[in-house]
Amino acid sequence: MAHIDVSGIDYFLSDGTQLLNGVTFKVPDGTKTALIGPNGTGKTTLFRIIAGDLVPDEGVIGRSGNMGIMRQFVGQVRDGSTVRDLLVSAAPPALAAAAREVDDAELAMVEYDDEPSQMRYAQAIVDWGDAGGYDVETVWDEVCMAALGLPFDRAQHRPASSLSGGEQKRLVLEALFAGPDDLLLLDEPDNYLDVPGKRWLEDKLNESRKTVFFISHDRELLNNAAGRIVTLEPGINGAGAWIHGGGFGSYVEARADRNARFEELRKRWDEEHVKLKELVNMYKNKAAFRSDMANRYHAAQTRLAKFLEIGPPEALPIEQNVQMRLKGGRTAKRAIVAEKLELTGLMKPFSTEVWFGDRVGVLGSNGSGKSHFLRLLATGGTDPEREHLPVSDVEITEVPHEGTVKLGARIRPGFFAQTHVRPDLLGKTLLEILHRGDEHRSGLGREAAAGALDGYGLAGQSEQKYESLSGGQQARFQILLLQLSGATLLLLDEPTDNLDLHSAEALEKAIDHFEGTVLAVTHDRWFARTFDRFLVFGSDGKVYESAEPVWDEKRVERVR
Repeated sequence: MAHIDVSGIDYFLSDGTQLLNGVTFKVPDGTKTALIGPNGTGKTTLFRIIAGDLVPDEGVIGRSGNMGIMRQFVGQVRDGSTVRDLLVSAAPPALAAAAREVDDAELAMVEYDDEPSQMRYAQAIVDWGDAGGYDVETVWDEVCMAALGLPFDRAQHRPASSLSGGEQKRLVLEALFAGPDDLLLLDEPDNYLDVPGKRWLEDKLNESRKTVFFISHDRELLNNAAGRIVTLEPGINGAGAWIHGGGFGSYVEARADRNARFEELRKRWDEEHVKLKELVNMYKNKAAFRSDMANRYHAAQTRLAKFLEIGPPEALPIEQNVQMRLKGGRTAKRAIVAEKLELTGLMKPFSTEVWFGDRVGVLGSNGSGKSHFLRLLATGGTDPEREHLPVSDVEITEVPHEGTVKLGARIRPGFFAQTHVRPDLLGKTLLEILHRGDEHRSGLGREAAAGALDGYGLAGQSEQKYESLSGGQQARFQILLLQLSGATLLLLDEPTDNLDLHSAEALEKAIDHFEGTVLAVTHDRWFARTFDRFLVFGSDGKVYESAEPVWDEKRVERVR
């Protein structure tokens, strides 16, 4: 038995802004329930409250069952942690504590090598066994083989940063579904997964008997795996929750019907309010000349007061108004020319041409080299001219390669980083970033900067620092910077991963109107429908073109 009962949750930010307002819903035993809503409404905050990381200002969380958690950082691990550390992060608390004690005791023994440190290590090993550590290592062996194609003893000390974002996600998801926890909290589990990985996740969700509460913006995944949907809807005093008892296939129609009912109820309330005020005024005027009208006047006043005390029906949710405007500009007809280009250790040599105005999807399994290809283009390709340097200060690691890839005249690459890591933006508010400008874009006055942020649904975050934004807000801000920078070649690495449904649709429209060339790495099956053709990074190490999206390429066959 595993369930979640969220009751009357209020949560205020440090500046006094109310983020959550009376959020109430249940996640019944055995259900697969999705949490959706616009970026910045508090989905991850609500998850952290349920997980016990944050304390709500009002309300209570009730739950049953042991809880396993995948937090949002998985997929973005770039520190010194190892594969074993990732697996420990997904383990039950007692097991994780025993694993950390083994690590600490081992370090102490290496440093001191005295009897107390040896005794501490011996005790840690015993505690690890008592906690079920050796049994879980058997499970981890199966997990590593499934996710990485390596046994645990060969994979455990491998740096987590050497894994792609999708490999990190798959590893932790495999461990959680194979683990003992019967209640899972998954914060955007589909991010960074390739399409075979997403299909695997859909199957796991449908087959598992665990209770799963997950955040996702992937329309295909929601349609295929969510049995219930909880929506966080922004309001004047914070977000509230609306529950749809069916899947995503009926969600859009159900939401439209619900909003139509609210609109009709509000219309009727407004009409009744006008009638009651007119009635009070009428009896007030009559009571001024006729004493027998005084009782009717007081009765009308009482009726109006009770009507106002009950208040209007629930208001319509505040709709996002995200309007992305990617401008671009004319360039040479041949935007990209690759000749016998080999991404060292990743893909075999290939040649291709991309023409001005092309919309090219870059597809393939995780770890095949798609992001490396975009990063190489983002730095201007092989021996770039000054005009080919990127239009932002985003840090791009060097991509070892052989052969050549060159950009055409007037090509200015604008790179959207999948992980949103932007050291150049840290510690600065959005208004400050736009006001100061940089060598790639002019600074904006306060009014113009505020208008630009409003167009991307970020007006309320203008005084927030970049690193404090949600993943979706960071994604929208990155796209805004591309708009302001004069990029004529958009290189988008998983741009829809963190975007809410409305923002993803806005990006699709902006790309459609962009005067320039677009290459996008994506595993978003819905988003991919908008592209003209595809470069597919195959499992045999070859790159080939396709007129239709190809989603069944497996992990690249190479020595591991």
